[in-house]
Amino acid sequence: MFIEIDMQSEIPLYTQLADQLIEGIASGQLKPGDPLPSVRSLGADLGINLHTVNKAYQTLKQEGFLDIHRKQGVIVRSGGMPPITDEFLRRMGRQVKSLAAEAAIRGMNEEDFVRKCTETYRSTINFSGGDGS
Repeated sequence: MFIEIDMQSEIPLYTQLADQLIEGIASGQLKPGDPLPSVRSLGADLGINLHTVNKAYQTLKQEGFLDIHRKQGVIVRSGGMPPITDEFLRRMGRQVKSLAAEAAIRGMNEEDFVRKCTETYRSTINFSGGDGS
């Protein structure tokens, strides 16, 4: 899996890393039980501080995407992914609301906005004609 960190972005580095790991899981590039590089190794590969990698890993562990074991290291959670929670729906709603507002200001209509959201969802999960679940 290719991870690209934008050092100039206003988005915190650990958030960029966590988001890309979630995208890797959603797309199937990272499968349940797959090991991830050590904190030190991934930090060196990406040119970022090991504490940044550790924060991303810990965040994803707390959210239920990763398991961290002393002997096995960091692995993609194999016991199922986290369920849809009220907190997730609130966070998603805030993010979509912000994007919808900007799209409207830029002149995008609802149909085009929904179409772009659908395209992005399908390309993210490597949609192959199923229902996406």
